[in-house]
Amino acid sequence: MTRSGLNVLGGELIPCSYDPLTGYFRDGCCNTNDEDAGTHVICAKVTQAFLDFSVARGNDLVTPRPEYRFAGLKAGDRWCLCALRWREALQADVAPPVVLESTHEKALKYVSLAQLREFAWAPH
Repeated sequence: MTRSGLNVLGGELIPCSYDPLTGYFRDGCCNTNDEDAGTHVICAKVTQAFLDFSVARGNDLVTPRPEYRFAGLKAGDRWCLCALRWREALQADVAPPVVLESTHEKALKYVSLAQLREFAWAPH
């Protein structure tokens, strides 16, 4: 099981969000392992356009699901997205900004660093 890793810049993977609590392991980081079929590795600052797109694609990230301790996302929240969903959003011109320091290096198997840099958002 991988619980820590490097980010796409080659540095230490820093947390994406504790509120809402994100990540495949719900540890605040975009960590992954072989059981993470969705590859939840891209830390994004979600936009309303992306959330609407995701709902239209069958992944409702807006509706609260208390049984999964999920309050639902709103525009501006940071969340570990599936790499393929982010790439699909990129192709549809609705890709949300990403936090490079919080995006796991495994994302580079699905998208290029240049693509991620184009959408880079710095939280500080």
